[in-house]
Amino acid sequence: MTPIDFKDFYLRELDNLHKDISAFTDENKLWVISGEIKNSPGNLCLHLLGNVNHFIGAMIGKNGYVRKRDEEFSIKNISQAKLLADITDTKAVVENVLSSLDAAELQKDFPVEIIGKRSVEYMLAFFLAHFTYHLGQINYSRRLI
Repeated sequence: MTPIDFKDFYLRELDNLHKDISAFTDENKLWVISGEIKNSPGNLCLHLLGNVNHFIGAMIGKNGYVRKRDEEFSIKNISQAKLLADITDTKAVVENVLSSLDAAELQKDFPVEIIGKRSVEYMLAFFLAHFTYHLGQINYSRRLI
């Protein structure tokens, strides 16, 4: 894959996240949990944005983003409009960082070891799979609620 391919995939999935969050007709339902469902769609959205901003923005792009991972799961009742604006801001981070990478940089070691020593390319694929997993949970939760 090329940096452009990754950029296109991440931008597509962020667009899908925007569509799913926009599809909630009652924004209070963004924060509903029930039974075995422990993370609300709103918290999953915050988690995805934190993940992208941390691993792509801060780790690869060195943009100074500071992640507050615990808050991704503890903060509640952020407005739908704010979530959507944050998605748009995160798209700009992806655009800036991944547009500036070249193919050689994809082969470098990722700055931190998460699942062992891996390349930037490997970790971008890993994070994309993580993103789509949680995006599916958001979509399913929206239709279930």
